[in-house]
Amino acid sequence: MQAFLKGPSAISTKAPAAKERGAAGGSGEGKRPRPVPWVEKYRPKCVDEVAFQEEVVAVLKKSLEGADLPNLLFYGPPGTGKTSTILALARELYGPELFRQRVLELNASDERGIQVIREKVKAFAQLTVSGNRPDGKICPPFKIVILDEADSMTSAAQAALRRTMERESKTTRFCLICNYISRIIEPLTSRCSKFRFKPLTDKIQRQRLLTLSEKENVKVSNEAISCLVQVSEGDLRKAITFLQSATRLTGGKEITEKIVTEIAGIVPKETIDGLLSACQSGSFEKLETVAKNLINEGYAVALLVNQLHDDIVEREDLTDKQKSIIAEKLAEVDKCLTDGADEYLQLISLCAIVMQQLTQNS
Repeated sequence: MQAFLKGPSAISTKAPAAKERGAAGGSGEGKRPRPVPWVEKYRPKCVDEVAFQEEVVAVLKKSLEGADLPNLLFYGPPGTGKTSTILALARELYGPELFRQRVLELNASDERGIQVIREKVKAFAQLTVSGNRPDGKICPPFKIVILDEADSMTSAAQAALRRTMERESKTTRFCLICNYISRIIEPLTSRCSKFRFKPLTDKIQRQRLLTLSEKENVKVSNEAISCLVQVSEGDLRKAITFLQSATRLTGGKEITEKIVTEIAGIVPKETIDGLLSACQSGSFEKLETVAKNLINEGYAVALLVNQLHDDIVEREDLTDKQKSIIAEKLAEVDKCLTDGADEYLQLISLCAIVMQQLTQNS
């Protein structure tokens, strides 16, 4: 009230001070940096940083020199660097300023039906672009459309894309990324240069994990690194995610093989040995108890099937015929689990066949 009676001068002198306080509070000073998943933090920034895919990197480097690029089709298992490679290439081609304007990335989580291909993709592809970059480097006069997980697109959407790829070849290049090339229609594959991304070797994965753990000051035993490599099966993304999870779980202590096994949800060898010994005993009641305990402990039967397969193949007390009968049943169970069958029933069914074959020898 006093300020109001004194006139506008009293109010105006206090207002800037309040504004300054607001500005000081709004700035990012004193804030902690946002935690970023290590998968994103250590994603390759340039084509040279891509691991193990020598043929792809060699071709793309040549494309970078001439600033020319064909339509691309990257296929291979998950976590081998398909998306990282094309994003790194696009950043090198356009620089950080033009990257957002020149690259359209659509993932499986986005709507990618025939309507989106006809409208959004077509509209983006028709835009013309200049060949200049703010930093003065040569910039290709085309844009890039990245369609990640293209094998989940409908055949109609893929067919609609076919004509767009042909008509807009002067202004746009397409990069299709998928796990299974057989799900991409033939007219699209014939319009692209195909590159297969191989699963990463154990040596490359080990090197990357050791480098990453050094940068993050993480203590990891050699056994834990070997376990991470084995569990990930050539998928570097999975290995890095498991390593980060294990680091958070230990809270700065050394990561051991046991911790990695727990995080990955692997069925311990002792549990599998217990299941096989129950099968060998010939007692169905004992087998039922072991199977129930396994399900109650929360182990995934799909993982158990994979591990059991390796154990059965290496066993010397089974003939080739017996191994093939068990392997056929393992395949059936795996298919049923994928289709959403009951885990307990499938496990009992599998163990009954294993028991039948093991008890034949005794």
